[in-house]
Amino acid sequence: MHRRNFLGHSLAGGAMAGALPASAAAAQAPKGFPTDQESEVFFEKSQSGKPHQGKVLAAIQPHCDDIPIFAGGTVLKLIDEGYKGYLIRTSNDEMAGRGATVGEVVLANEVDTHEVGRRMGLVKTYDLGYRNHIMDGVSLLEFRARLIFLFRLLRVDTVVCYDPWGHYEENPDHYVTAKMVEAACWMSGGRWDYPEHFEAGLKPKSISEKYYFSRGPQLVNRVVDISKYMDQKVHVNVANVTQGPAGENGSALRRRLAEQGKKLPLLGDDDDTANRQYIKHLVFHEDGELGKQYGVDYAEKFHYIGPGDGFVEDYVERNAVPL
Repeated sequence: MHRRNFLGHSLAGGAMAGALPASAAAAQAPKGFPTDQESEVFFEKSQSGKPHQGKVLAAIQPHCDDIPIFAGGTVLKLIDEGYKGYLIRTSNDEMAGRGATVGEVVLANEVDTHEVGRRMGLVKTYDLGYRNHIMDGVSLLEFRARLIFLFRLLRVDTVVCYDPWGHYEENPDHYVTAKMVEAACWMSGGRWDYPEHFEAGLKPKSISEKYYFSRGPQLVNRVVDISKYMDQKVHVNVANVTQGPAGENGSALRRRLAEQGKKLPLLGDDDDTANRQYIKHLVFHEDGELGKQYGVDYAEKFHYIGPGDGFVEDYVERNAVPL
């Protein structure tokens, strides 16, 4: 499993409440990475109550382990804060995981994906079924149109997906999915694209927020505190037994050490504890390191794109006078 190398360089389109000043962002950037002294990082904390009640989230991933690894804590947080959520997997995952045949691998990953969605509290999982590792050869027009249809059908407000501008991404499934999601977000709100949707009763639907994650360097402008949801994130990742961080990594390590007459206290005395502790403290050690930089236990990083700044509306509100 390849975890991302976080890039401390961050970018934001203006001061935001709760944002770290440039000096703090520079001081808290991982060593060895440049930081834009003019930029700010917004630190998103957990909110009480249901501030997102009525909003809809689409967690979109090429493979069954992408969202759980890179954004599982954030999705759990947003759902807990009131979002209604859906999981969209774009590939059939035929090229990754255990199984004696390709068919067994596909089925096992499908089962894992739907269990991941259930554990994250998402309403439904959609599988688009594109062939694994060759998504750069599929019809991009069809791919984009299917996403636009789902965005309009589900009335999606917010997406969580790979960053279409993330650097050094070698997996075509990742960058193709990311680019199609970005394009679909832009087109979904238009009244001229796919008018047959409107004949079927759908309406244009603009995507107002995007949380983009990356395996490699990216422009990071938002860090989300997932400390409250870390154990749940581990529980979600345990569902990915065909591929992903679950498997038997922790229990296998515990047995190997026992054969050498050694013990790692972190792994406990049973396989379930070993696997969960392995995922939490060894697989997601970067979440812990990032969290410490912001004074919390665990965090996730994103390039976030939010609603417009509302300048015109604010200006009118402040300056309009009676006729």
